[in-house]
Amino acid sequence: MSLEKAHLYELDQSLANEKPDGRRVEVQFNPETLKVTFANQIVQPQGGDQAAGNAGRQFVGAGTTKLALQLWFDVTAMEKDAVDDVRRITRDVTYFMTPQPSDQDPKKLAPPGVRFHWGSFLFDGMVEGMEESLEFFSKDGKPLRSSITLTLSQQKILSAEFKGDGKVPNQPGQAPLKSAKQGDSLQTMAGKNGKSDWQGIASANGIEDPLRMAPGQLVDLNLSAGASVGVGVSAGAGTAIGVGIGFGEGASNTSSVGLNASLGGSVGGSVSFG
Repeated sequence: MSLEKAHLYELDQSLANEKPDGRRVEVQFNPETLKVTFANQIVQPQGGDQAAGNAGRQFVGAGTTKLALQLWFDVTAMEKDAVDDVRRITRDVTYFMTPQPSDQDPKKLAPPGVRFHWGSFLFDGMVEGMEESLEFFSKDGKPLRSSITLTLSQQKILSAEFKGDGKVPNQPGQAPLKSAKQGDSLQTMAGKNGKSDWQGIASANGIEDPLRMAPGQLVDLNLSAGASVGVGVSAGAGTAIGVGIGFGEGASNTSSVGLNASLGGSVGGSVSFG
């Protein structure tokens, strides 16, 4: 499974859709953190008793949302199409700071819209500020590494949108596990979770000492071997022994074994494995 990379996409001037022929930049290293800031403009209305603290503040405007992040670029880590100066890569990011003529009024300039997209995180806005630090220079004075701090803003309060209910489906290898606490036994853990077959749970989880659980030990309480053994013995002129063993619920594979013993004895057995 490949690592999801963050991207910067150029938006049209409505800041709603990607520009068909716009600039697209794949970041070299994903950011470590994303800082989202929400702000509203608040003004002090006329009137009211300010000394008493009841001036009655009110909100004005739709507010702003800002995203701050840091990106790293390093030409020495490039596996293909390597270049000799890191600025040859970062100029694609600087592009989003470059003013362009407005569609409505060519005399007015504004930076292009940009969309930061990383996995399920999406932010549409404009680059408000950018700071680039150049470091790790070659012997001829060319910078090989760069860190860029970007601040994106949007003139409204942006809310995250999600698809589906967000519940993680149960898949193999993702069973919910319970962690044992200090002094727990498997019997007490099973009882707290409404499970009575603690012996079967111990067998299914491979727990050798269910009475003394190590703190932090993980147990799947939904897993149970459900073993049952029945033995019947009768003695007479001949000896007959019947043994039945069943594991699990709803066993589908069944093997039957019939044995005849000499010396007037007979033995019959059946074994079922789930």
